[in-house]
Amino acid sequence: MNQQINRFQKASSKTIKVGIGLLVFIVFSGTYGYHIIEGYSMLDSLYMTVITMSTVGFREIGETPLTPAGKVFTMALIFTSLGSLAYVGSNMARFVFDGELINYIKTYRVDKKIAKLKDHVIIVGYGRNGEQAAIELAGHGIDFVVVDKRDNVISRIRENPEFLYIKGDATHEELLEQAGVHKAKALIATTPNDADNVFVVLTARSMNPNLTIISRASEIESHMKLKRAGASNVVMPERIGGQRMAKLVIQPNVVEFLEHILMQTSKDVSIEEVSCDNMAQRFVGKSIAELKVQDVSGTNIVGIKVSDARYVFNPDPGMIISRNDKLFVIGSPPQIKKLRESLEE
Repeated sequence: MNQQINRFQKASSKTIKVGIGLLVFIVFSGTYGYHIIEGYSMLDSLYMTVITMSTVGFREIGETPLTPAGKVFTMALIFTSLGSLAYVGSNMARFVFDGELINYIKTYRVDKKIAKLKDHVIIVGYGRNGEQAAIELAGHGIDFVVVDKRDNVISRIRENPEFLYIKGDATHEELLEQAGVHKAKALIATTPNDADNVFVVLTARSMNPNLTIISRASEIESHMKLKRAGASNVVMPERIGGQRMAKLVIQPNVVEFLEHILMQTSKDVSIEEVSCDNMAQRFVGKSIAELKVQDVSGTNIVGIKVSDARYVFNPDPGMIISRNDKLFVIGSPPQIKKLRESLEE
């Protein structure tokens, strides 16, 4: 049960619990009062209390009418119980008609889905950057969970029934636990506050050492802090935006070409990473030319990340490939899929 449901239950049930507590107190007081004032047995006293509170109109027990003190006590009991019942009823009505019950049901269903996720992405913060990240991941069919502590943001996320979310502070371990940080493959920290991002990165890295963590940074000095905290990569949107505007002046066609490949929604062509981890034994020790990538799949290798984390752009056809390498290829999704299959055959 995630933190949002726990908070919801505490806030929504507090007044109801108070009302129920009042009713229990009134039943106890009424039973004891009739026992003392009228001398009824405890069972008869309880019976009198219940019919008085429910205002069903039954006569009092026995042939002897209530004493003046008993009548005053009964009137006080009626007014007190009606007030308590009205208090409980109004809060129950608010719980149902103000949408709190619907939100509770929605949140419960979302939690059930989150609990089943594996190899998903956690997005911390749903501002402009977080929303764009969510849209991009959704476009690629990648599961993700959005974490944000703002009520208005959660209400906006709820408008998209496909998005999974948790309301709360991601700097707390229990919330990241609820988001499935141990089963996630990546976390994206996009809050506008660099200090919050540092805490999120530090907490997530301590919980999952193998997690890929991408963090936003607003200040240059925050870059190294985030890297030391455990961020795999740090992105500075303002810096990237300035560089892109300058590049559009210097090399507009190159920028537009690359953005067409990387940002298009149709995905007719894309640049993707192809791992050599499961490469067939017959390809081990072979050169790029011997793989015959273009002939087999129609894709082109534009870069390689070799096992020592060194990047090679536009690699030489005679370069030898190992299982520790990563290939960066350009092609259509069917072509890239065919390349992966051919390397593993």
